[in-house]
Amino acid sequence: MATIANAHIGRDHYKVTIKAGKNTVIADEGEDKGGKDEGFNPFELFIASLGACTCVTVRMYADRKQINLEEIKVNLSFERDEAKNVTNITRQIEFTGALTDAERNHLIEIANKCPVHKVMSNPIHIATQLVGA
Repeated sequence: MATIANAHIGRDHYKVTIKAGKNTVIADEGEDKGGKDEGFNPFELFIASLGACTCVTVRMYADRKQINLEEIKVNLSFERDEAKNVTNITRQIEFTGALTDAERNHLIEIANKCPVHKVMSNPIHIATQLVGA
């Protein structure tokens, strides 16, 4: 099943309305780039998808396996080295609950299997098509 999202910008610098299904989110650039900082910047959205997917994947697994996991916190940072054409994402995960070391280590393995992590870790092909007049 394909995921469909739509992004739209008018004359506002640089506020973008993004819709997917019934949900809406705002993206914007910071004031230092001419925006109004009214939403996530594009790179924040990019790494936020990894954080969300990590949380959901681990939560689903813990629930299914009845692991006593109370809370999952994921902190992410993104750095892009244009000269080397390298992107580095750091993901720090904190689990709260009465967990053994073995459970914590296994939950990290599960986090690394989240679908967004898999996509970000492999080549991506983007096909761009011009539509309309």
